[in-house]
Amino acid sequence: MAKEPLTAVQAALAAEHAAIYGYGVVGARIGEARRGEAQQAYNAHRARRDSLRRTVRDLGGTPAAAAPAYALPFAVPDATAAVRLATVLEERVATVYADLVRSATADLRREAAGALRDAAVRAVGWRGGSVAFPGLAERADTA
Repeated sequence: MAKEPLTAVQAALAAEHAAIYGYGVVGARIGEARRGEAQQAYNAHRARRDSLRRTVRDLGGTPAAAAPAYALPFAVPDATAAVRLATVLEERVATVYADLVRSATADLRREAAGALRDAAVRAVGWRGGSVAFPGLAERADTA
């Protein structure tokens, strides 16, 4: 079932807040060889967050604030776990953008589809392979 656009945008904003937090952990644990990739992803999520804040206001809402901390899905003691976390972060972001694509009007749908694509591309880079339906494939585990 499609969400109302404002609800879906707020969910995407919450996912971006969580991704930014998560990339702080990734950056602290990732190896030197991939630190630039982590920094680029962190910056991309910050830019999306800022854009979503404006969109929430444009839709008449108040942007959700970031939590002071987020529970990580697993411990991240080293670079291998950091890469795994980065993959999970991108998969989670792709999932909420898939919801936004379903509930949005044309202009917002284009933005959400672009964000979904970007998250899927970053996930491929971290994972080293792709999935058939980014943003939807991850739901098979929870359905």
